[in-house]
Amino acid sequence: MRRRQRIIRKLDFLECAQLDRETLEVWIAEEWLLPSGTATEVAFSEMDLSRAKLIRDLKNDLGVNDEGVGVILNLLDQMHGLRRALAELLQSARERSAPADDPSSMDQGQGRK
Repeated sequence: MRRRQRIIRKLDFLECAQLDRETLEVWIAEEWLLPSGTATEVAFSEMDLSRAKLIRDLKNDLGVNDEGVGVILNLLDQMHGLRRALAELLQSARERSAPADDPSSMDQGQGRK
């Protein structure tokens, strides 16, 4: 069961992420952050906030340039996508192997020799 994401308004997001408006607009234009909402009222999630803090740390603490940030974020997105796909695959495999106690599943393949 997924938890409902807390919606963060732009001003609160700027304060929590310790960003100025111009920087936030650049990061949105670069598609490093993808807020929801409309053109006049954007909203951010906890995941957006974590991502903004990561970007800030990469740039400020580690000195990663813009191209490097884009590459790192792309790789992280790919890794998360693969983890999600693997989790779904494992769940599917568990669901298929769960009815092992079902007597009808034992009859499959036993009539051939």
